[in-house]
Amino acid sequence: MLVLLPPSEGKAAGGSGAPLDPASLSLPGLAGARAAVLEELVELCAGDELKAREVLGLSEGLRGEVAKNAALRSAPALPAGEIYTGVLYDALGLADLPAAARALAERTLLVFSGLWGAVRVTDRIPSYRCSMGVKLPGLGALGAYWRTPMAEVMPEAAGDGLVLDLRSSAYASAWKPKGETAGRTATVRVLHSQIVDGVEKRSVVSHFNKATKGRLVRDLLLAGAEPAGAAELVAALRDLGYVVEAEAPAKAGRAWSLDVVVTQIH
Repeated sequence: MLVLLPPSEGKAAGGSGAPLDPASLSLPGLAGARAAVLEELVELCAGDELKAREVLGLSEGLRGEVAKNAALRSAPALPAGEIYTGVLYDALGLADLPAAARALAERTLLVFSGLWGAVRVTDRIPSYRCSMGVKLPGLGALGAYWRTPMAEVMPEAAGDGLVLDLRSSAYASAWKPKGETAGRTATVRVLHSQIVDGVEKRSVVSHFNKATKGRLVRDLLLAGAEPAGAAELVAALRDLGYVVEAEAPAKAGRAWSLDVVVTQIH
C-alpha cells in the first residue's frame, strides 16, 4: 500500500538539527528536479523580496517566509513527519503512534511537495514555503514541472499494491496514475451529510475533509491494515466504522472513487 498525502501550508520550525542533505532523500530519481527547484527558489528569495512574495502568493505578514526560503541550504532539517503540521497532520498524529503503526507509516506514507516533489515522512527537510500552485519565473508552474520526473519514478514507488490517493487537486496535478496502476488507485472525497427539512443534503467540506482524512489514515495504521486493492480498502474502512460509498472504475485506466460520508464534522 502507498498513501499519497498533500503537505501543509503550516510547518514547524526546523529546530537545531543538521541542514538538508539532498542525497539522503527518498526517490533519488527526483534529485535533479529537486536541485533545480531549490536553486531557483533560493535565488528568488535572496533577491527582491516584493517579487518573491508576489511569486509565492505571500502577504506582507508572511514576509518572514521569504527569508526562510533564502536560507534553505543551511537551515536545520527535521523529518518531514515533524515538519508538516496543520489539520490533516494533527489528526494523523504521527508522533504518538505505537511502534508498529509508526513503522507502517514510514513504509507507506508519501507526501507530495512543490519543492521536493515527494518525500517520505522520515526524510529530513527544512521548513519552507512553496506550494504546488506556485509558478516560478524560470521553471514555470510547479504542478506541470513535476509531471515528467514524477512519471519516471512513481510507478516503481507505487509497486504492485493499492495506491490510496488523499491529495488535493493541486498536488494531484503533479502525478496521475495511469494504466494498471490507476486501476488499483482509490481517491477519497469526504462528504458531510445533513437532514434538512426531511431531505438529506450532502456537501464537501475543506477543513474537516482534511481532519477526516488524517483520522482515516491513522485508523488504518493503528489497525495494521494493508489492503491489497480498493475493494479490500472499502471493507477495512467499514470494519473501522466509516460509512463508505465506492464507485469502481467505468473502464480501464481509471481510479476507484470513494466517498466517506460523515454526519458530524470536527
